[in-house]
Amino acid sequence: MENNEKGYLALVLHAHLPFIRHPEYEDFLEEDWFFEAMCETYLPMLDVYERLTQEGTDFRVTMSLTPPLCGMMSDELLKKRFLNYVHKRLELSRKEVHRTRNTAFSPVAEMYERKFRRIIELYEGYYHCNILDGFKKFQDMGKLEIITCCATHGFLPLEVRKEAVNAQIQIAAQDYTRRFGRGPRGIWLAECAYNPGDEVYLKAHGIRYFFLETHGIIYGSPRPRYGVYAPVYCPSGVAAFGRDMESAHQVWSAEMGYPGDHRYREFYRDLGYDLEYDYVKPYLHNDGVRRNIGMKYCQITGKVGLNEKAPYNPHEARDVAASHAGNFMFNRERQVEHLYGFLGRKPILVSMYDAELFGHWWYEGPDFIEFLFKKMHHDQNTVKSITPSEYLGRHPDNQVVQPSMSSWGDKGYNEVWLNESNDWMYRHLHKAVSRMVDMANRFPNADGLLKRALNQCARELVLGMSSDWAFLMTVGTAKTYSTKRFIDHTHRFNGLYEQIMGNRIEEGYLKDIEWRDNIFPEVDYRAFSSEAEQRARNSGT
Repeated sequence: MENNEKGYLALVLHAHLPFIRHPEYEDFLEEDWFFEAMCETYLPMLDVYERLTQEGTDFRVTMSLTPPLCGMMSDELLKKRFLNYVHKRLELSRKEVHRTRNTAFSPVAEMYERKFRRIIELYEGYYHCNILDGFKKFQDMGKLEIITCCATHGFLPLEVRKEAVNAQIQIAAQDYTRRFGRGPRGIWLAECAYNPGDEVYLKAHGIRYFFLETHGIIYGSPRPRYGVYAPVYCPSGVAAFGRDMESAHQVWSAEMGYPGDHRYREFYRDLGYDLEYDYVKPYLHNDGVRRNIGMKYCQITGKVGLNEKAPYNPHEARDVAASHAGNFMFNRERQVEHLYGFLGRKPILVSMYDAELFGHWWYEGPDFIEFLFKKMHHDQNTVKSITPSEYLGRHPDNQVVQPSMSSWGDKGYNEVWLNESNDWMYRHLHKAVSRMVDMANRFPNADGLLKRALNQCARELVLGMSSDWAFLMTVGTAKTYSTKRFIDHTHRFNGLYEQIMGNRIEEGYLKDIEWRDNIFPEVDYRAFSSEAEQRARNSGT
């Protein structure tokens, strides 16, 4: 029923991975992060959007596709490596269909064989290896709103020079426009990290809204009249949407979250360790070390050892996902009805998640989303799915509030990205930013080899600014790799800086690192100039 809804649900999926591309190696372990996410999250989600659209089910999703992720999705080398990855998985799954015949694992093996066939059909046959065209299609249809992110997921509250804050936003907005044919309307600030006043740079680059963790809104000044159930306008006029923790807990919570159901697929037991070594070796990396290969045959089962996990039943798990989608919708209906009566206006529930939760960590997550939108479309008219742009179009009058500094990291502020495990980074990072600003100011009209070197300095700097390196150091996952990446980008930046300032640019050295770190092919180093920052500040205030 048109316009009879009592409130709205904005499903926001943050899709991001650090820029990992190593042409200097024949194969590289950490590139698997991207290949796994392509197989388990990005292509399955596009498949959900395809099915919903074909059957006439209306839906709305807001999805960040960060610039590093877009860069990997459109990179020719990674496209070839991904095709090799998924074709090898299909080859193994076909062997597995034969090996597991007449066993309890047969339905799982058949599921994987169908899945990899469908991924190749979608990626190679339908999207012609240009997955961004698929996302753009749904944006152009009005079903999906693609938002941007800081250029390399830079953690803005810890940037001491505002030129760097502006550059992260400017480079991202320009990259988005080049890819999607219009400017971004919204942004996901990396790690949901907000520093009061930085929204002037969003406004300067045409961005109308961003997202905050709950306490970023609740602790605003003055106190928000509707809590997180309506956006607020910053003094600059940019809208901030706050996270609804009630819907978040139903999915995220380790105790009560849906993904922990014992019938869902177990993430931590993988065929890379279960199969006979010689049988699985062709599907491992060149070093031959056993690792996860993304095919898992067991269900969560319960609090038992990995060796005691029961066989996974795909049909049962899909039924459970449908049941959980119905429960989620029921709870949102009750929540909206209560808030509508209490607030006297239609609330918006902003449900924010890492996209990789759906499919990668929670294998049945894409099924859950598909069932949720089907049930919302056919079974109720209390809650309507919406994008933030649509909401602001319908409800343009909102309270002016200065939100509080915040992030969605542990304890809610900056500790995850600044602690004893990673604080050594920042003296190098801040020095590099100062050098980049000085060069951008000193050479406002560079051309030729100097311009190439300055643009590569900008690439190395923004890659070093990625919040992923500090995060991985904190959690201890891939700590060696993240440390090496930060040091490599810092050394490359400083090496080029010395060459530029000494007027002795070595073209061979420059060409080599242009080949290695080819993100943002159209980057303009002048994004780091003080003039660019001042211009943005003046237009955003």
